[in-house]
Amino acid sequence: GTPHRTTSPARPRVRTPPPEGSRQRLRLRRPRVKTRTTPRAARTRSRPAPASSQSTTIGPMFASRACPADASATRLAVARRTRGAARRASGVTRVARRAGASDAASSAASPTARTSAETSEPMSVSDLSAPALPSHGARTASSAFEVGVAIPAVESNVAAARAALAARGYGDSELFAVVKAAAAGLAVAFAYAKAKKDLDTPGRPWMDDTTVGREYDAWTEERILEYYWGEHIHLGYYNDDVMARGAGTLLGCKVKDFVEAKLDFVEEMAIWAGCAEKTPRTVLDVGCGIGGASRHLARGFGEGTSVTGITLSPKQVARAEQLAEQQGVRNAEFRVMNALAMDFPDNSFDLVWACESGEHMPDKKKYVEEMVRVLKPGGTLVIATWCQRDDRDEPFSARELTNLNYLYKEWAHPYFISIDAYAELVGGTGKMGGIDTDDWTRQTIASWRHSVWAGVWDPLPVFSKPKVWYKTVRDIVCLERMHRAFDVGLMQYGMIKAVKTAR
Repeated sequence: GTPHRTTSPARPRVRTPPPEGSRQRLRLRRPRVKTRTTPRAARTRSRPAPASSQSTTIGPMFASRACPADASATRLAVARRTRGAARRASGVTRVARRAGASDAASSAASPTARTSAETSEPMSVSDLSAPALPSHGARTASSAFEVGVAIPAVESNVAAARAALAARGYGDSELFAVVKAAAAGLAVAFAYAKAKKDLDTPGRPWMDDTTVGREYDAWTEERILEYYWGEHIHLGYYNDDVMARGAGTLLGCKVKDFVEAKLDFVEEMAIWAGCAEKTPRTVLDVGCGIGGASRHLARGFGEGTSVTGITLSPKQVARAEQLAEQQGVRNAEFRVMNALAMDFPDNSFDLVWACESGEHMPDKKKYVEEMVRVLKPGGTLVIATWCQRDDRDEPFSARELTNLNYLYKEWAHPYFISIDAYAELVGGTGKMGGIDTDDWTRQTIASWRHSVWAGVWDPLPVFSKPKVWYKTVRDIVCLERMHRAFDVGLMQYGMIKAVKTAR
């Protein structure tokens, strides 16, 4: 079907477009290979014809079958044409069928060929796994390699399964259904194991001084955290009354509003710091987020108090300023600043407020020293932070260390320290007195699961943003693991306060 081509160095080759509707084949350029110059017909004629009395062995599959010369030549030609597929069942079938036709043509002259064709049997998997030529190896392959050796055991298992199902009145269709169910079960088990391993591996470790800013930039852009947690990216406060009525649980999710609990926390923290007795005129909010606590304090203390919030996230500062303008809060300002190297002069603020920012600090000592430096004499430092239990009396177990490592590296925490360690750092400055600490785990632990149930009752924002599904799932896992760590005492909610007594 291919038209004859003539090549001429003076004329370029022209492709004639195929007629419409005809099938086209993709032709790949291949390097020219030198071929014999002897015509095919001459080569064919030059081959010596085998003697009529010769018998030829074609391969190990036919090793036990001696064929007459004419049938052997036919089979050998077929074997050459199908050499690439000699071990496939379909190729073997075609060879046997064509060889059988040749045997039929020569059956009158050769009773041996007729006998061979009549007694031919279908190839087994053992035959397909055997060497292609006798020179390739022994007829019987190693049991560790030859596929056919393992087949009888598989076939016997299948036969046993069929017999067991047949005894109960089931056929092959039921066997196929069982196999499908088993395969589906294995697939589900594999997917579960992979997902569990992935979720148990922390994915957002603290890397350097820019890690926290980048993470909070991303959370601020997504708006998922703000939607559920409100303007306050910290835990809420739950008193004994609402806890007794099931606040923070799935069915008691509405007993206490999740965002309102955060406002209550700000007010309780201010009261615990002594702000009810003495109103500060200058306030520094270290790690202000999108400014929820800063604006709430600015409104609560009144126009006579100026509040400054600092964060590493530029997007948080932009959002905080936008919300302050929308809410008409004029006595709050926000800056991008590193809490470990603040630009403020010494003795600048009456109150230094640090709510859940110490967790992200890679140098807790420097963190405390900088806050004490910018605090005025007589001013108050108040810190609320997640702490790990003190391990000096009882070292952490291997399991506890594994859990802590996850909590460190999933939400960009360099490490945690204990409540007593914070108190020692504050006292170590030599400028603070009246140091007091408390553990607010009981008042705050409901927040972890409350945030999850809030999403269960209102899932639309998550489903409307497919790009944050996976991250939200990871956050839910981390929230639950945080709840468990606080519940068993591995983590504690530390409250530390002190008054500056010296310059």
